[in-house]
This record gives sequence, C-alpha cells and structure tokens, in this order.
Amino acid sequence: MKASESVKNYPSERRMYSNYVLRNIKKICKDIGPRCAGSEKELEAQQWMADELKNTCDDVKIEDFRLAPWAFMSWVQLTVYCCTIAALLLFAAHFLPALALIFTIIGTALVVIAFFFVIAEFLLYKQALDPFMKKKTSHNVIAVRKPSGETKRRIIFTGHADSAPEWRFTYWGGPKLVVPSIGLGLGGAAFTLVANVIGLVIALRGGFDSSKLIWILSIVNVCLIPLFLWCLLFYNKKRIVDGANDNLTGCLVSMAVPRFMQDHDIRFENTEVMVICTGSEEAGLRGAKAFCKAHADEIKAEKDVETICIALDTIRDYEFMGIYHKDMTGTVQNSREVSEFVHKAGELCGLDIPFENLFFGSSDAAAMSQAGLKATCFAAMDPAPARYYHTRLDTADNLELKTIEAGVDLVLNCAFLFDEEGLK
Repeated sequence: MKASESVKNYPSERRMYSNYVLRNIKKICKDIGPRCAGSEKELEAQQWMADELKNTCDDVKIEDFRLAPWAFMSWVQLTVYCCTIAALLLFAAHFLPALALIFTIIGTALVVIAFFFVIAEFLLYKQALDPFMKKKTSHNVIAVRKPSGETKRRIIFTGHADSAPEWRFTYWGGPKLVVPSIGLGLGGAAFTLVANVIGLVIALRGGFDSSKLIWILSIVNVCLIPLFLWCLLFYNKKRIVDGANDNLTGCLVSMAVPRFMQDHDIRFENTEVMVICTGSEEAGLRGAKAFCKAHADEIKAEKDVETICIALDTIRDYEFMGIYHKDMTGTVQNSREVSEFVHKAGELCGLDIPFENLFFGSSDAAAMSQAGLKATCFAAMDPAPARYYHTRLDTADNLELKTIEAGVDLVLNCAFLFDEEGLK
C-alpha cells in the first residue's frame, strides 16, 4: 500500500504533518534554543520529544550514556599546537645544532600524534581523545509503536536532537572560506611532518647546521604558523547554533510517522515502527554509537525480525536531496539494499533521489552500519557546505516547507512500503 492510499485527501494530510514538523521545530527553537551535546538544553528538547512520542507510541524511554562532548573536535587545537611547536623546534635547531636530533625527534613525534588523532577522530569517528577530556551525560530517546500481531519487521527512523557549535569560517565566507581553510591547514600540517622527517634524517647523518634545504624548509614552516593559528578560529564553543535544519528536521520528520499513524488509527500487523532521537551526534555520532552498543546485538539476534534503519539529517535543500550509501567521509558503506529501498519509496512520491557519497563528515547511519545493522541516510543539504550549516543562520526562519513535505512523504512511503514488502 502506498501512503497516499492509506487516507483520503492525502496531499492535504501530508501538508498538515509537514506543518506539524515546522510548527514544533519553531517551538523547540523558541522555548528551548541551542542544544549542545551533553547539555541540559539537549535533554530538555529530548524530554519534550519523549512526551510527544508517548502520545503516539507504546513504549518510550530515555537512555543515558557518558561522553566527552568536546573530544571529537579537539583534534583542531591539538593539530595547531603540535604543528606550531614542531615548526619552532625545527627553526630553533639551526641555532642549537647540538640539539637538532632531539628537536626533530620531538617535532616529528608531535605531528605524527596530531595526525593520528585527526584520522581517528575526524575520519574514523573513534573515541580516541575521550579518555583525556571532561565527561558529561547525554541521552537517546527511543520510542516504539508496536504492531497488532507478531513482530516480523522493524523500521527505525532516526534524527539527532543536539546542535553544533558555530563554524566561524562557514558563517564568514561559506564554502569559499571553510574548504580552503581546512585544506590549507591540513596541507600545512603535512608539510610540517615532511620537513621534520627530512630534518631528522639529516640530523642522524650529521651536517644539519650546514643544510640549505633544511634552512629553507624551516623558514617556510615558520611562515605557516599564522595559518595554523588561524585554524584555532575554526569553531566557537561559546556560540551553539539553533540547529533548526540540522537536525530538528530529522527528529520531527521521524516523529511525524507515528503521529500520522496514531491520528488515523493505523497500526501495522507485523511491522514495528521505531523512532530514535539521538544525542551528541555533533560530538562524533556518540548517541548512535551508544544506542548500537546497548541494542545492536539484540536486534541482530532477532533473526526472524527484518530490521532497517533510515537516518534523516538536514531536510532543507530540495535540489540537493540524496540517499547517502557511502558515509563517514566515504570510509563506511551503508546498506545498498536499504538505499535502493529508500529510492523505490521516493519513486512512489514522484522523486528520483540520487545516490550520494558523504565525502565530508558523517551521519548516524554510519554508526548503525558499523554495528552491523542495515542502514542508510537521507539528507537534503547543499554539500558545499550550505552557508547555514553549523552557523547562526540555521534558524526556524530558514526552514523550507517544500523540502520538509517531501521528507514527510518519503518516510511515510518507506513505512508503508516496508510493511507491505520488506526488502524485496
């Protein structure tokens, strides 16, 4: 059954639930505001979501987990400090040639450590820096609308409730500033590593103080220090954005599914509908990872219950709708089956949604996929990135009803199609 066949006057009903999404995003932004990972505001928003879901679902709970909220992005400061010190040590080695070997060993080690955490945190979303940083408690909201009979299928819709610290470069100049700043910063770090390795090799062979190559490399490296310090301005801990699009749209569009079913007295016979409003996604997918740690094994153990997960993230830019079958900067393969299923559901809405590669950043679907669940991500955001991405421009005044309506239509068709066919 198509979602459009489930009720009369479906187009007007679809618009009504899109307005439900819009109205409640505005309410959260006005009454609660920015929601940093692990903050009281994040929990307040999730408690509101849980109360709303209690009206439409049979089982709603809030689960807590511990995390270091600032560990994920701290690779920026760590890289800046390590590269700055390494550049200064390489330069100082010319004036203290007796210490050249020690200085280049330390410089090389510092940059290697920095790159280790860049790869571990930024590319692979590992909790590598968490042991060294202050912990807080965050939460996940988990709501279940049970079927009338035996559970044979389960469809999970998820969005994240937290919002990000402002990315200054994106706000100041959009992709024309943020992309070159990241690229030049990491390129400068790579140059520092190469310069220190060359310096180390020459120091081991002797003749460090007479090497013109090292002198040139050290001068260039010192000239890169202002670039490194510039990167310290990348994000602002003191300004947390509203996150109306990223990602209250994902949470509220997910919540629209059980709301639609409850209002029209629809209960699937054998398909369970689950909604998860994760916490701390902006802190490195910590909420989705915590959910998987607590529940992935039990879900996979239910071999007779076919389960899929659809992560919804930033439903704003209609022309940039995409199904992200590759995730986590292209390092994680989301389920091709589920991606094709979402594409098929999109066709029922009159949408030809392209398959995309999330080449910068990640979504909760990646954490689900890594845990062995069948998952994919649907998003509608200019990947350039959009000017509002992680900036003060991501407000309730910057929502796009047309795209939200397409998102509501898509998730409803996903639910009805999965109940009817599963992953055929």
